Amino acid sequence: MVIACSDSRVDPAQIFDTDPGEMFVVRNVAALVPPFETSPGYHGVSAALEFAVQVLKVRKIVVLGHGMCGGCRAALTQELEGTEPGEGGFINDWIGLLGPARDAVVHAHGTSGRPAERAMEQAGVKVSLANLRTFPCVRRKEAAGELRLRGAFFAISDGVLHVLDEDTGEFLEVQ
Repeated sequence: MVIACSDSRVDPAQIFDTDPGEMFVVRNVAALVPPFETSPGYHGVSAALEFAVQVLKVRKIVVLGHGMCGGCRAALTQELEGTEPGEGGFINDWIGLLGPARDAVVHAHGTSGRPAERAMEQAGVKVSLANLRTFPCVRRKEAAGELRLRGAFFAISDGVLHVLDEDTGEFLEVQ
């Protein structure tokens, strides 16, 4: 399973050189995974995750962040106008998932420039990985060695795939 951004420039099938049917892909703004919750509403990412883990029995989940992500930039700069659903409210709520990570990025890098944007983009991957681990089925299968979670980052500008080393928190270039 790959959880990736909706950005059409970042196609997981092209990045990982796969054929149709080889990956179960969920795409949304900023490749975000919300934390586990059971409140009423529509939970598209959660439903897809549950289906992939429990029905398809995927053994790996990759959260794929990318360079120049508009959702991460909006979270970083808080530029998005509107707070009502249909006027920017849905996006504001969604990228609000990055709030705590944003605070750390702003403290270390400020709110503008590529270093700050890259830090926010990579922090988004880490947020989604942490949120994946709030799902009971993911936590149980990962603990049993039946599921592996990975964070990855791809920047179109350099065409290089990076994989997160969760021990160090650094994204390392894939050789």
